[in-house]
Amino acid sequence: MIGEMDLFRQAEEKAIAARAPLAVRMRPQTLDEMLGQDHFLGPGKMLRRMIEADRLTSLVFYGPAGTGKTTLAGVIALHCSCAFHTLNAASASVKDVRKIIAGGRALLAGDGRRTVLFIDELHRFNRAQQDVLLTDVENGVIVLVGATTENPFFTINTPLLSRSTIFQFRPLEEQDVIALLRRALADTRRGLGEYDVAASEEALAHLAKICDGDARRALTALETGVLSQAKNKNSTKGRGKISFDLDVAQESIQAKVVRYDPHGDEHYDAISAFIKSMRGSDPDATVYWLARMIVAGEDPRFIARRIAILASEDVGNADPRALSVAAAAFTITERIGLPECQLTLAQAAIYMSCAPKSNASAMAIWQATRDVRENRTLPVPLHLKNAPHPGMKEQFGHSEGYEYSHDYKGGVSPDQDYLGVDKRYYKPADRGYEKHIAKYLQWVATLRTKGGS
Repeated sequence: MIGEMDLFRQAEEKAIAARAPLAVRMRPQTLDEMLGQDHFLGPGKMLRRMIEADRLTSLVFYGPAGTGKTTLAGVIALHCSCAFHTLNAASASVKDVRKIIAGGRALLAGDGRRTVLFIDELHRFNRAQQDVLLTDVENGVIVLVGATTENPFFTINTPLLSRSTIFQFRPLEEQDVIALLRRALADTRRGLGEYDVAASEEALAHLAKICDGDARRALTALETGVLSQAKNKNSTKGRGKISFDLDVAQESIQAKVVRYDPHGDEHYDAISAFIKSMRGSDPDATVYWLARMIVAGEDPRFIARRIAILASEDVGNADPRALSVAAAAFTITERIGLPECQLTLAQAAIYMSCAPKSNASAMAIWQATRDVRENRTLPVPLHLKNAPHPGMKEQFGHSEGYEYSHDYKGGVSPDQDYLGVDKRYYKPADRGYEKHIAKYLQWVATLRTKGGS
């Protein structure tokens, strides 16, 4: 018999569900309703097989907002024969976790059923809170399904991560978002199907583009556009044609928000793409990633520093002017700031992209540094040592035998040794100005060979 409190709770949940946003009501309830993530949810893919066979192990869902992480957890709950519990790490306490774990142990001991615990925003649990889960996840008492927008390799304990399978969610493709919007317009039970809506192709395409793969944003905008017209027209469900055209779509969704966390993956991924595009001599990709960072609010001084590093690391002496360009760009960026410095950053970044490339000088210092740290320290040869006092030369031999380069033809002493061992660090490339450097060093080597013979 259903108690009075149970009836009240059911009525409360029903009322909440009826008032839930469209994005919540339209959450898929089966695997076939899921859109996107075919790389692990497509037919025959691992996670789909695990869900359909009801053989779950602990999982971590990682990806941007609105890509289906929480939705998939709900689908798992419907498919799963286990007890299913949900927590949000932003509001849950260790006490809440321990209570579910205790119930899971009792259930496993009683009828052998396992417990699935879905924790949304798992990255909000600190290390100590995550450790509470570790033993029971390892023993199989709890099957953990965690969702996070943060890189799990940085935000989740390594022992917990090693006992879980990570699935990375990708932003939905535009065609998937359009399909979801059409489904919402047609669904009379959960969606907007009870309204007579004429939605244009351009309007749906605009939402799919501006939402940037976030299904929640697209559905919210669609609901805003439809319900605002229904209210303005004093329309009721099933009465009055509603036109959802491009103008309405543009009014219903805010300007595109560039997904970018200055301390998260977007920051590191964008700067990585920017650097690799310059290194790869692709000016178009370079300026796109630059624009992506500027629009998202990246610190322009950070971008200028990366350009300066690349000027030495990847361009080097193939174009020595690159370092001057980078230095000027850094100075101008600091002095004038945004928005004007974006022109300077673009000029410098495109220059780096189009410059000949050589990492010979970078490799030289890296190899020399490794030798200094790992091998026996080389003494400074006596003839190179400083001798500010005559006695240092007379008694200790400092600077004795030093040959002043400018006293010799071509400005090079043919017999002087400057290191004391035969070691070559700098190997100039055959590109740009470094071709001339290579030719000069070859001449020096030939001169010294002749001088020493």
